[in-house]
Amino acid sequence: MAELQTLRAEARAETGKNAAHRIRARGHIPAVLYGGSADNQTLTVEEREFSKHYSSGTLLSTLFMLDVDGKKIRVIPRGVEIDPVSDRPIHVDFMRLVDGSSIALHIPVHFHGQEVSPGLKKGGVLNIVRHTVELYCPVDRIPTFIEGDLSQADIGDSLHISAFKLPEGVRPVIQNRDFTVATVAAPTTYVEEAKPAAAAAATTEGAAADAGAAKAADKK
Repeated sequence: MAELQTLRAEARAETGKNAAHRIRARGHIPAVLYGGSADNQTLTVEEREFSKHYSSGTLLSTLFMLDVDGKKIRVIPRGVEIDPVSDRPIHVDFMRLVDGSSIALHIPVHFHGQEVSPGLKKGGVLNIVRHTVELYCPVDRIPTFIEGDLSQADIGDSLHISAFKLPEGVRPVIQNRDFTVATVAAPTTYVEEAKPAAAAAATTEGAAADAGAAKAADKK
């Protein structure tokens, strides 16, 4: 299951654009905490500490234990506003994770069995259609990733979401079809060699047909 990252935060009373400028000038980022039965709460987080998590590229699927002036709150970031010039985060929204609830998240996809996959051993190529899959996850059972087995996959085979063993209570957001997550494609050289072979076969068949037609015409 996903591990909680600790992030310090401070409650703030001041709001508005001028207040936000002052907060950023002190090296902090304005934030809002919402969700559950509690009221929304305005916060600040240290920019340097938060930016380390933001630069990971997985911020919106990372769980945090937010330490708000000593009070621990389990949250997940749900939105980050970025400065269009500096590309730095300038505001963040956190959602409380309430026990017993579920949340839709994009979970990374991993694979095992590549070393024994018949298709890959023949030179096939793993084509990952979805690097992440959106799943409904109980907040106390959010997986770090889901894993697919390629050990039996041959060239032309597809790995659908039904082939992935999901943790208890976790289910795909897309429910109406068994969508493809990855395929094992033929190697490029095989495809390129197959095209001339197919063209040659078509030419031969065409020539044979023409010859047959000519003979038939001679007999008339």
